[in-house]
Amino acid sequence: MAASVWTGYLTFGLISMPVRLFSGARSNHVSFHMLHRDDHVRVKRQLICPEEDKVVARDEIVKGYEFRKGEYVIIEPEELKRIEPKTAKAMEILEFVKAEEIDPIYFESSYYLMAEEAGKRPYALLQKALEDSKHVAVAKLAMHNREYTVFLRPYTGGLMLHTMYYQDEIREVENFGKSDVEIKDAELRVAHQLVQALAADWEPKKYYDTFETNVKELIKAHLEGKHVIGVEKPKKAAPVVDLMDALKQSLAQMEGKKKGPQRAIEYQRENQVRISDEPQPAKKAAKKRKSA
Repeated sequence: MAASVWTGYLTFGLISMPVRLFSGARSNHVSFHMLHRDDHVRVKRQLICPEEDKVVARDEIVKGYEFRKGEYVIIEPEELKRIEPKTAKAMEILEFVKAEEIDPIYFESSYYLMAEEAGKRPYALLQKALEDSKHVAVAKLAMHNREYTVFLRPYTGGLMLHTMYYQDEIREVENFGKSDVEIKDAELRVAHQLVQALAADWEPKKYYDTFETNVKELIKAHLEGKHVIGVEKPKKAAPVVDLMDALKQSLAQMEGKKKGPQRAIEYQRENQVRISDEPQPAKKAAKKRKSA
């Protein structure tokens, strides 16, 4: 089992249970190393003190808050430890709300919340109560030098925990959502038909990162001395002159095409590269490293 990212107690009312948090999702992508173009040797990242013009070791680093240009308040790790709120080891459910009341813009990260042996019974009770009532639990949790508002929701027999952004972290864009455009009933009717033509059940497994797939194919081609045939770039879209005509043409294009999962799969396939059996064009040889 993966290592837990937080251990502590979950409480609601007078009920307390020992629990652990495990990461619920993480990005997965091909990583590249930074190399010197001349000799293909990995470059190093070092912490440099410009005042003394020397490399600084990690154990010589301290945290500092800049309160005035070039002036800092130094904060030691033990000082941060002393001011940790009680939510660093215990999260208390503060209220229960309807799940649909929480806007997804507040969602940040997802975690699996699992009970220790001693907390399995109250954990199961809470999970079932939330599932039956269609509510989620709101609590506070401190980890990684930050206190989060979190919500817990039932998920496939267990509880998922989601950290949330605070209200002052949600950015606003001026004039967003404000429109003086008049929508005609006929246009809306055809738009609804277009939505239905593209309607499908949500199946996350059918979606994947085509760019990630293409990067892996590119690496494979290099190793095999071949090259890839690039993806055809989309043409610049012409401005819509007649909205109704564009809607009708869009609807007509849907006729005869596959719906549901197949449509998404075919679209992604169209954006994948192909490896050519023709040899890869020769590249200029890299300079050899000079021996010491």
